[in-house]
Amino acid sequence: MADRDDPGRWADVQEIQKLKARYFRFMDTKQWERFGELFTEDMKFYIEGSSTGGSDQPTFDGRQDLVGYLAASHPGKVTVHQGHMPEIEFTGDDTAEGVWAMFDWVDDPGRGGAWQGFGHYHERYVRGPDRRWRICEVRLTRLRVDRVEPRAPLGDVGIDPAQMTRARAEEGRP
Repeated sequence: MADRDDPGRWADVQEIQKLKARYFRFMDTKQWERFGELFTEDMKFYIEGSSTGGSDQPTFDGRQDLVGYLAASHPGKVTVHQGHMPEIEFTGDDTAEGVWAMFDWVDDPGRGGAWQGFGHYHERYVRGPDRRWRICEVRLTRLRVDRVEPRAPLGDVGIDPAQMTRARAEEGRP
């Protein structure tokens, strides 16, 4: 973790945490251009077949490869990603490594199903000449994946936000 006496390192930890928060949000909201900006152009992304990893061949080789694949996903695909308990270690002035516990829910009609997964993101970060931190390597390892019943998107389950707001107001709740 960052040196407790170095406020600059604590600021870097916060920037890396915000970077990963944006990763999850831009992925789930399908903001592909913004998502791509979180990575170096030559990033490597490994989806490991085990909880320990070790693949030599990246699943996605380069930012464009990853973003292109995701942007071409089925339009009805819904994902929910969460990252927890980051462990961030600095390996140099402008380099760091991190491990994030993760949970994801993927509902993908294009791949014929839905599942929830638990595991870890093992990442490397680099700060560029523009002083922004970016992800240069990701290794996604999974501890568990469970098939689940596909869920309808929020708009398809009969929830009308305007109606809920009116009902709350009638009950005297904000």
